Amino acid sequence: MKDKFKILSKLPYSQPFHFVEEISHIDENGAEGTFTFKETMDFYKGHFTSKPVTPGVILTECCAQIGMVCLGIYLLDKTLATDQNEKELQIAMSSSEMEFYLPVWPGETVKVVSEKQYFRFNKLKCKVKMFNVEEKLVCQGILAGMIKTDAYAK
Repeated sequence: MKDKFKILSKLPYSQPFHFVEEISHIDENGAEGTFTFKETMDFYKGHFTSKPVTPGVILTECCAQIGMVCLGIYLLDKTLATDQNEKELQIAMSSSEMEFYLPVWPGETVKVVSEKQYFRFNKLKCKVKMFNVEEKLVCQGILAGMIKTDAYAK
């Protein structure tokens, strides 16, 4: 799938749990994209009330959506027949191991870069890195999950 907007339209997320704004690059080896954490996002109201910071679980989810799910959609599209690739997407994260180095403040834009480790039997494992606008490493880790369509559910 060369149309990055088509990948975005297939993401099984909606607001307030949609953490992909743009896919800047995608191929069979990895993905790159961005997201801006708006100051009005609800989780900032209760996560360190005197100085809100983006929770690590949300940073992990952003890495997963850009670096693993978008890549999984791209890879599935290459393996499915045309009449099957419009089926409902099913996703389950199977493991995550993340390390955090810098905070992400309300209003910050981040870039996620992923590198495919393997994609077999619809299990995708990726190395992911998140950078801030200064290109400083915010977090990195390994994410894995099962990504399939209902065409494989039988």
